[in-house]
Amino acid sequence: MTASWIAITLLWTFIFIYSIGGSIDFGAGFWAMLYGIKKDVRAAALANRYLSPSWEVTNVFLVLIVVALVTFFPKALFTLGTVLLVPGSLILILLTLRSAFMVYSHVVKKYDAVLRIISGVTGLLIPGLLISVLPIIQGGFIETDPNGIQRLLLGKLFTSPREYAYLGFGVSSTLFLSTILLADYARVAGDESSYRLYRKHAIWLGPTSIFMAFLIILTFNQETNWLLVNLNRQKVWFALSIIAFAIGYSALWWPGKHVEEETGETKTEKAETGQDVAAQMKTGQMKVGRPRVTVVSVIIQYAIASYAYGSAHLPYVVYPNSTIEASITNTPMLRSLLFSYLIGIVILLPGFIFFWRLFMNDRYVTNK
Repeated sequence: MTASWIAITLLWTFIFIYSIGGSIDFGAGFWAMLYGIKKDVRAAALANRYLSPSWEVTNVFLVLIVVALVTFFPKALFTLGTVLLVPGSLILILLTLRSAFMVYSHVVKKYDAVLRIISGVTGLLIPGLLISVLPIIQGGFIETDPNGIQRLLLGKLFTSPREYAYLGFGVSSTLFLSTILLADYARVAGDESSYRLYRKHAIWLGPTSIFMAFLIILTFNQETNWLLVNLNRQKVWFALSIIAFAIGYSALWWPGKHVEEETGETKTEKAETGQDVAAQMKTGQMKVGRPRVTVVSVIIQYAIASYAYGSAHLPYVVYPNSTIEASITNTPMLRSLLFSYLIGIVILLPGFIFFWRLFMNDRYVTNK
């Protein structure tokens, strides 16, 4: 593997981490708004409690993406900066608006209701705008005039079925990822009513996100034939991602821990027979689903699919204008950057692991 491939892999890793963390964060904002309007206090409070510390950590990776892109692939910035000016500016405006209300809502409580609306609306708009980058860099929406000036064909983009297939996939994935995390969050908090609520949404959002992914393939045309050919070479990886999804999705029905009896003693997690398990689940003696298994499996699914898609998109950064080899920085700078990022990851990774362990601790989740 060449240094340029290591650089693009590192950049794609940052994008993947942000896409997962951001999706959960933005989706939680939408559910907080929805259940705030419906006056479901427990479900809304659970989503708001997730939002409080997570949005700042998520934005760290957004900064890393921009810095990595500027430092590793400076020669691609002209194309990206030109064609992504409009969607990029809208994303920054919405992120700024959302972040401002996140900060001030904790100081002035009268902004709580406005925060829920801002967080909920931007929770759908931002992922839609972010995923719109993918059809743009796949080709067909960039025009170059005789003077070499490039511009984005916004009219063609927003009348393309491919754009709306990506929008549907982005929104459904955002909501699905947030529901399974919030379901796990509710289970840790011991809030079974909120858990059942978010589990119900996850049951229909999971297949919806898979359907939208297949719909994207159906919208490919002659301009994206090069990508379709490359995607066909990644069939094994996509098959593995479907298997990971099937495991995670089925875990929503796996028998969980038994409910405590009146004596306070907890039954063993394993029933003696299949009929016992079914009977206990039906009567409510046993909790249904293993949301932690679902969260881990679905993230693995998205990681595998993301790797397969990223491999299929190579060697292009923007098709057909920029390739990774033509856009990469000089060799001495590249080596220095890789070393710097390695040191930074070694320093930051333990902090992120500690944050996650603290964040999912039952004392924080239950607001103790």
